[in-house]
Formats: sequence, C-alpha cells, structure tokens
Amino acid sequence: MRFQILFKYKKMMNRLKRQIIVLALLVFPFTFSIAQSNGFEVIKNLELIDLIYLNLEKYYVDEPRTGAISKAGIDAMLAELDPYTVFYHEANIEDYRMMTTGQYGGIGALIRKIDDYVVIAEPYENNPAEQAGLMAGDIILFIDGKDMKGKSTEEVSTALKGTKGTSFVLKYDRPFVGVGEVEVTRDEIKMPDVPYSGLMADGIGYIKLNSFTQTASKSVTEAFETLKAEGMEKLILDLRGNGGGLLAESVNIVNMFVPKGQKVVETKARIVEENRTYKTQNAPLDIEIPIVVLIDETSASASEIVSGSLQDLDRGVVVGNTSFGKGLVQRTLDLKYGSKMKLTIARYYTPSGRCVQKLDYYHKYDGRVDEVPDSLITVFQTKNGREVIDGRGIEPDIKTESEELAKITAVLLLENIVFDFATKFSRENPSISAPKEFKLEDNQWNELRSYILEKDFKYATRSEEKLAELFDIARAEGYDELIEKEYQALMQKLRASKEKDVDLFKDQIIALAENEIVSRYYFQNGRIMHAFRDDKALEEAIAILSDLNRYNAILKP
Repeated sequence: MRFQILFKYKKMMNRLKRQIIVLALLVFPFTFSIAQSNGFEVIKNLELIDLIYLNLEKYYVDEPRTGAISKAGIDAMLAELDPYTVFYHEANIEDYRMMTTGQYGGIGALIRKIDDYVVIAEPYENNPAEQAGLMAGDIILFIDGKDMKGKSTEEVSTALKGTKGTSFVLKYDRPFVGVGEVEVTRDEIKMPDVPYSGLMADGIGYIKLNSFTQTASKSVTEAFETLKAEGMEKLILDLRGNGGGLLAESVNIVNMFVPKGQKVVETKARIVEENRTYKTQNAPLDIEIPIVVLIDETSASASEIVSGSLQDLDRGVVVGNTSFGKGLVQRTLDLKYGSKMKLTIARYYTPSGRCVQKLDYYHKYDGRVDEVPDSLITVFQTKNGREVIDGRGIEPDIKTESEELAKITAVLLLENIVFDFATKFSRENPSISAPKEFKLEDNQWNELRSYILEKDFKYATRSEEKLAELFDIARAEGYDELIEKEYQALMQKLRASKEKDVDLFKDQIIALAENEIVSRYYFQNGRIMHAFRDDKALEEAIAILSDLNRYNAILKP
C-alpha cells in the first residue's frame, strides 16, 4: 500500500512539474528564455530531492525519521546562504514569537547548562518562576516527573514553555539548602523592551533599549515622556547589546527626534518590487533635545539603523565601539503546517546612502566568510558634511576602549565559578545595599579569593597560547630543535599561576562578582544600575552632554 501511495505521489509531482513548465511558457513567453536555465535547475533539484525521499522510504534499513531528516536538510540548505535565513518548524514557533513580540508562554527565567543539569540563571522579577520561589542557582532535576539529567538547554526550555495557565511540577536542588519541589503555573511572559530608564546628573535622561519588538517604539516613547516630565533636558539612548528586530520600529524611534517626511532607511533587493524607502510618518516628540547614542560590537540591524540614521542626519552623537555590521533585511513568510520561514530579501541603506553590512556571505570559501574588502569601502557624508564609511558597521563619533577580560576572568565566567559564588553569597546574606552602592568588603573579597583558588580549573594565558602557536610554526619550518631549550624556558616563565593572576586581575573579578550578586537581589534593573559605576562609555556620554559646545563641535566640524 505504501509503495502504491508513493508511486501515485511521484506521478502527481511529475505531472505538476510539467504543468508548471507549460504554464510558464504560456504566461511568460518572453521572459522564460532568460530564466530557462535557472528554472531547469530549480526543477531538476526539486526532482532529485523528491527521488531521495522516495528511495529512503522504500529501501532504507530502518524506518526513516522523515521529520528530522527534512528539518536537517532544510537547515543545511539555508546555512549555505546567511545566518539570518532560517526555518521555524511548528515546534519552534514560540522562539519566533519571542523574537518578534518579546512574548512567549513560560515561567520567565534565564537558564544555563552547568555540568549535567540546566539551572535557573536569573528569574525575571514578578514572573512565575520568581513568584513560585525559584532562585538563581536552582538545579532543575525533574519537570512533571521527567528526568532532566543530560538534557540540553533547548530541551529544558521547551519543557518549561507552554500555554498560559497550564501548570507543571518542578523538582529542584538548591545549593547549600537541599532538594525541593514546587508547582509552577505558566503565564504570558513579556520581555521588557526598556528594562531601565531614569534621570542621571544635570538633567540627563537615560533609556536602555534591549530589543526592537512590536512594542519597542511605544516603550521608548513612554519612557521619554516620563523623563521629560521629571525634568530631562538631554538624552542618552543605550543600544549596547541590542541585536535588533523589526525595521519599522527603528523608523518609529528615529521619528521621535526628526521631522515628519524625513528618509530614515532605504532597502534595495534583487526583486525590484521589494525596493522600499522608509520615511518618518508622524510628528516628532522633540527635534532639539541633545542626544548621545551608545553602541557596541553587539549592536546590530535595527540598532544600526537608529544609530546610523541619527548619525547621518547629525541628530545625535554616537559613542562606544564599532557596531556589528548587519545591513541585511529579513521578511517572515507563513508556510504550511504551522511553520514559517524568515529569509533575507534586501540590504538596507542609511540616509547618506551607506550599507553597513560587514560580512560578504555571497562569496564563501570552504564555509569561510570574509569581510567586505578595504578596496570596496566607500566614504559618504552626513548632512553636515562629516565623513562616514560603509561596510564596517557604524563607526562611533567618539570611540571608547572597552576593557578586555583577562583570560582568568573569562575562565571564571565560563566555568560558572563567579556564578556559584554569587549563589553561595545570596544564601548566606538575606539582603545587601542598593545596587549603585553595593561593594564587596575586604573580608568578602578574601572569601571569594579562597573560593576561586579551591576550585579545580585549568587555563593558559594568551602569551602561552601565542608562544605555543609560534613554536608550531617553527616545527613546521624545521626550526623546533634549534629553539626547543629557549622555548621551554620562556614557557616556564609565562606559565599561568592562578594565585598570581587572581590578585593581578582582582578589580575585574570583583566587578563581575558584584554584578552577579546584585542580580540575585535586584534582578535585571539592579544589574544595569550597578554597571553604571564602571561604565566608561556612559561616563563619556555624560561628559559630552554636559558640555554642549563640545557636543555641537562634534556634529558641526
């Protein structure tokens, strides 16, 4: 019976393909000759995929898992294009919903994998996880009786998500306390677009924007109007860590600060019908208020449209580090069976005419993607005649150096040693001072230091890694025996000492530990407020806005 069905299916597909060709010849007689070679390639490859499926069904030694094979094939096909063209199976539709709306059905908590189990990394304030009493550091043992040992974060996340109002029993192990069990009722979780806003010194307002979901511009508008009512005269818009989202929302946010009818972004596609020009549609909120936009290397897509447009229009000063460089536009298409496809349809261009796309995905070499070559970089001009370039993301007007994490600090993060110490600290201390004031005392630093040195972890300094690379090159060239003795002596001097490096990078380690500890008591808001204390880019933004002569000189050289 199965073979009869497959045979009929194959005949039907062949008949349909022939009909498509005939229809194309009848409807598009002038254009078919141009597209004939490409059309044949499409039909040929569809038929090959069809034949492979049929032969798998007929002859494969085991019952083929058709759904998994199909998903893997689609993912592999799209991976040949760019990382933003993706397929959302119906089982992953919550991920798509969260990306576009910031909403999903679940418990409201960040999770991470530590050893064999997934743990609660950070519950969101006033959401089901926190309301049920779950805490950062809790190890997820069972969900509704199903053992979570060895499960990936994706598998546990899927088990935690679900329809609002549904419940499950979660069994957990709380370090330094013991095993517990709690019933958690899922809710509609809305990730805040603006996790924090407030007034700084000298009438300077601060708005942190995390994402460009469907409510992003509404959230920024509400925060802006609140701050204006409180006396804001200047604005810092923080787009650091913001990976982007909906293009329309970026246009709406720019619209807050520039006149109606101003071109914000233009998209250019292979299909002419997809070429669009996006202009501001509404009356602005304030076209005079001085603005500084903060960006970093993870600010991408819609974040680059906002920062790049305000820069091109000389409407604000951009401070921080060069942005990610994503100048591609995606559109989501509804497919059958509850699935969707997000695909790249165009490149976008800021008002000066530049595209910030840094990587050339079209020309790949053995899977490697290169940056747009320097020879193709073009200089453009802002409204006031300042020079800006394409192909490299958004270059800030004022660049601030970010402190690079020492190797030992990075290892302490990756090995979750700082995270585990914060868990221990929060169990032993019922409360701490306000986020901006909290500091580890000397005795607490000594406790953290001892905790680190007791842990069994290995690492190599960057100097060790580079020296080892150099020796590998020498070996390939036949010089290794000549320099072996000197290499070993130098490596011995460079070899990392945990105790020495913990003391050398004490300030870095303390800053990270304090921030993690603050999040246990004050959640995401606390993290942001605590980070203000050592934020070089924020300090620079405040300095610029506190000196309007300097601000104007940057925009009007």
